[in-house]
Amino acid sequence: MDKGQALRRYFGHDTFRGGQEPLVGSILAEWDVLGIMPAGGGKSLCWQIPALLLPGLSLVISPLTSLMKDQVAALGEKGIF
Repeated sequence: MDKGQALRRYFGHDTFRGGQEPLVGSILAEWDVLGIMPAGGGKSLCWQIPALLLPGLSLVISPLTSLMKDQVAALGEKGIF
């Protein structure tokens, strides 16, 4: 299965969004990559497709969880919730 087939089968999309296809292709070529995309830009798909197609374990490093935790803590300190 190639990246386009995986995109259709697992995610129901016919085309990649801007920037996704070269990033996915680079990961599938087993290059070290850094992808910087805006919120809602489809970053998760860029590691999910290679994780489905490559053998072995995939390691993804994302600051999102710690960022969300920091944001919630800051809101709590300000008495917003």
